[in-house]
Amino acid sequence: MPAAAQPRRVRTNRLVRKLAVVGTGAAVLALPLIGATSASAATPTATTVSTTPAGYPNTLDGWIRESLAIMAQKGIPGSYNGIYRNIIRESSGNPAAINLWDSNAAAGIPSKGLLQVIDPTFNAYHVAGTSFNIYDPVANITAACNYAAARYGSIDNVFSAY
Repeated sequence: MPAAAQPRRVRTNRLVRKLAVVGTGAAVLALPLIGATSASAATPTATTVSTTPAGYPNTLDGWIRESLAIMAQKGIPGSYNGIYRNIIRESSGNPAAINLWDSNAAAGIPSKGLLQVIDPTFNAYHVAGTSFNIYDPVANITAACNYAAARYGSIDNVFSAY
């Protein structure tokens, strides 16, 4: 390429870059000094883990494990993997999930909760000792597993909407 066609480099670009580097370096050096004064006054806080009334972690893992404990007491079959697989397919682990578009919803009884149970099924298969709230994760899992056991032998045998 001829010299006349090459873009001309401006020398100020080098100066601007140097100033930016120096300014950034000064800011980085000042941050620990600024942060040190406010950080030293901070007091450590205890981390608390939210738990269910039964003492399980208030997470998907804890809800499944609590449900499995109740199911074992009541003779309801099912495994962690079977429950987890169905929850992820049905609600992606959202205990407040509600289906407002399928045939159940069109009939006025939408599927609700982790395992997308309709109210009549939840009421019919509710397990004593769990909440009567269909959105309660443990109650929803346990009732759905009770229904799946009656209809399919176990939640482990469910691989699609049920």
